[in-house]
Amino acid sequence: MKITDINVYPLSAETPERLWTAHEVLHASSLIIVEVKTDEGVTGYGMIHGEPQKAICDWVKRFADIVRGMDPLGHADIWEKLFLLTCPRPDGLNGSGGLPPPLPRGARPQIMAAIGGIDIALWDLKGKAAKLPVYKLLGGTRNSFFTYATGGYYHEGATPEAYARELASFVEAGYRAVKLKCCGGTMAYEVERIRAVREAIGKDVLFMLDMNAAYTVDECIRFAHLVEPYDIFWLEEPLHWYLQPADFLRVAAATHIPLAHGERELTRFTTRDFIASGAIRFVQFDSTRYAGFSEGLRVAHLAEQHGVRIAPHCVPEIHTHLCSAFASASFAVETIGNDRRDIIGKGIYARGPVVRDGEVHVPDAPGFGFEIDWDFARRYAAK
Repeated sequence: MKITDINVYPLSAETPERLWTAHEVLHASSLIIVEVKTDEGVTGYGMIHGEPQKAICDWVKRFADIVRGMDPLGHADIWEKLFLLTCPRPDGLNGSGGLPPPLPRGARPQIMAAIGGIDIALWDLKGKAAKLPVYKLLGGTRNSFFTYATGGYYHEGATPEAYARELASFVEAGYRAVKLKCCGGTMAYEVERIRAVREAIGKDVLFMLDMNAAYTVDECIRFAHLVEPYDIFWLEEPLHWYLQPADFLRVAAATHIPLAHGERELTRFTTRDFIASGAIRFVQFDSTRYAGFSEGLRVAHLAEQHGVRIAPHCVPEIHTHLCSAFASASFAVETIGNDRRDIIGKGIYARGPVVRDGEVHVPDAPGFGFEIDWDFARRYAAK
């Protein structure tokens, strides 16, 4: 079997109202579909969440020229070949071996996203070729896993009670764990939101906070002490983007609330020290943002070895398979409870993940099991 072509389909839908987090305004729900075709008629699909879409799509197209003709079942060789293009090599500046010069350092986030999208498509293709769901290909036995719902995105005119009602509606829908976007206001305001949510969801529901890298170490410690009375399950992305495992360790030593991190790390190499240091208790690598499913599996192995729980960031249609393969080491798969935030994710599948009784269920079909609704995809094709 050989790769004959790779296509990309960027999608985007404006959110019906202005939403934001502590870190950014969210103007749209977006997704890039990667399609890998073969000479035997087997096609795999991958997903990328990243910006700018045009730059990522351009990298996918450039990589298509490099991997065309390769065996799609050899995903490890393909991943390694593309990844090593980011590094210097002998006579690399002259395009040795028919390959491009070392790829630009400033474009690494988009490059890793492109590699990841191709890699995910290869895993989908591998499962289809084997006529097995990916989770079974990896030795997993379940097509469902515990999930939590994320909400509480800031929007105009909302009160703490409005956010509380939103997260309480997730519990009414069957979720047993919820996560609140926070730290975009003053600490006093955030504590009021958190208090209102805890009162609304009750004491038995797991309650996580997503801080979107809002604080310095000292600010985070002060915040952690303020929210400890509300039985917080974890603090996610608590520190500014440039702070490192040593800084996370200072926070971890100052509060009993566990820390979660990893969705913005490019590879296992940057994630490794967060895991090995003991700074975090939950790792949240996102296969669709950077480096793909293969790298997600490598991160999962690292986490399992160090007793860090696996809790992938979003994309349940992909990450449920990973958690099934690492069932004893995984905590949960994230789903977006707020449909306004995830227009594309909620509508793109003719057959896709379904949440029921606090678990996300993926189709028990070859590959990742989903089927794309191409009418929907054409409607929201990015301009």
